[in-house]
Amino acid sequence: MTTYFDHTKLTASELAVLFGSYTDDALAICMLSYFAEHVEDPEIKACVEYGLELSKMHVEIDRDIFKKEELPIPEAFTEQDVNITAPRLYSDELILNYVQNLGIMGLRSYSIALPKASRKSLREQFTHCLQSSAELYNRTTELSIQKGAYVRPPMIPYPQQNEFVQKQHFLAGWMGEQRPLTSIEISLLFMNLYRNSLGSALLTGFAQVAQSQKVQKHMTRGAEISKHHSAVFAKFLSESNIPAPTSGNFTVMTTTDPIFSDKLIMYHTSALQNAGIGFYGESMGGSQRKDLTAAYGRLIMEAGEYSLDGANIMIDNGWFEKPPSAPDRRELTKG
Repeated sequence: MTTYFDHTKLTASELAVLFGSYTDDALAICMLSYFAEHVEDPEIKACVEYGLELSKMHVEIDRDIFKKEELPIPEAFTEQDVNITAPRLYSDELILNYVQNLGIMGLRSYSIALPKASRKSLREQFTHCLQSSAELYNRTTELSIQKGAYVRPPMIPYPQQNEFVQKQHFLAGWMGEQRPLTSIEISLLFMNLYRNSLGSALLTGFAQVAQSQKVQKHMTRGAEISKHHSAVFAKFLSESNIPAPTSGNFTVMTTTDPIFSDKLIMYHTSALQNAGIGFYGESMGGSQRKDLTAAYGRLIMEAGEYSLDGANIMIDNGWFEKPPSAPDRRELTKG
């Protein structure tokens, strides 16, 4: 049955989601097409190809919506932005973790997109995308565990009884003796450490194959920032005698041949930074110790400055594609 909303124009929220999902899936197609050409393990390759199939399907669905609504289709990324026959850049384990992280990001983005959709058809589409993202995450996680490549979160002893906080010291953390981390805080620190370890390896590869010197320097700086953030998270874990997990075999090969366009490299890095800032904000809200919230605040500022510098590089080179925006009424009234 067709709903009333299917006869109305797309809302600003729906336009934003469609623009973002189309661009992100177009990017994923470029990355996964390259990975599929070079991954050696047949089981990992099957996961890469499944993720590639999903991204292609999402792009086609979004493109049909743009056409029906008579909207301009975003330029995003095409086969011109990747050279799939270029030499191998990343190890199989890094590729597997990259695809696993795609599943995580899909779960995050589509869970946010679904409540923003009014049209029944879009709600059904985003629900399906959520389900397929969960399938991608489960496939890659199970395979990672089977191959011994899974980066497992830290473990702590089971609690023996329920407890309630009795002292204000639970919220302290500026100076002096600090309480041990809660399981929530450990989980947040681990995930941020893991994502930065993966991001540092990815940007190291980008720095090697970028063609512009300015882009190369930006990638190198980003990799160093990720390493610094990882060290901050590892230090908090170590101070509570929680072993920081190893980052896995995120090996970057030595090729310097152009593989990805500088435009793709810059957009991908910007997307990673913006997602990271969002994760840090959630982590700040989930941490009760003041020293943790202060640290997340500092890291958000550092990531924000880096992201702003990247946006300026994209604007200077004409790579920053503008999302659908409200009309400038002041300019319109000037005739």
